[in-house]
Amino acid sequence: MPMVEWITSEAPVSYPDAVEWMETRANAIAAGDAEEAIWLVEHPPLYTAGTSAKAADLTDPDRFPVYDTKRGGQYTYHGPGQRVAYVLLDVAARGHDVRRFVHELEQWVIATLAEFNLTGEIREGRVGVWVTRPEKPPLPDGSPREDKIAAIGIRLRKWVSFHGISINVDPDLGHFTGIVPCGISDHGVTSLVDLGLPVTMDDVDLALQRSFTKVFGTSSAPRRLQKAPSEN
Repeated sequence: MPMVEWITSEAPVSYPDAVEWMETRANAIAAGDAEEAIWLVEHPPLYTAGTSAKAADLTDPDRFPVYDTKRGGQYTYHGPGQRVAYVLLDVAARGHDVRRFVHELEQWVIATLAEFNLTGEIREGRVGVWVTRPEKPPLPDGSPREDKIAAIGIRLRKWVSFHGISINVDPDLGHFTGIVPCGISDHGVTSLVDLGLPVTMDDVDLALQRSFTKVFGTSSAPRRLQKAPSEN
């Protein structure tokens, strides 16, 4: 498998800067002028609207900045305490199979959560990765409560992916109340720390790197930046 550059930004990155950098890097990868990359970031509090977003699901439009984005999915929150992993990979070189690629992203998140003895699951008709909450009262139909712990949304350009995944490490869960996350109102949102796991962002980053190797192939040595790549 090809080598992948891992980049971690230490300081929060503005969303417009992130999108600009991703688009530039995706074009360079497609042209054969740059390596594939995984970019690990945190953002200031904000909401993003995917291509399937419904206006009614933005319940508090004045709370944080709202950005339209051409990734798949609906409304998503990003903010401090959430690890966002932007995934810039050559899907053509990896088989031209978008369905398989999305499945691999799901398995990557699930394998990362498993490093903390947490079982993440996929649900038909619901995007992202979920955990069951047996300690909570069941839903009116008797089914168990489930909370979302990770979101997935990608876009392809010339068969190169960008956008990616986000895992809730220790964000302010109250910030999710300004939207209906991913259009789902009968389940909640959780985080690793909310589930009682004393996990740090560095712990999650290491787990992401180990799990990526298992699911996708070999990765290169990471590098850490004080600012966004576009600012260096």
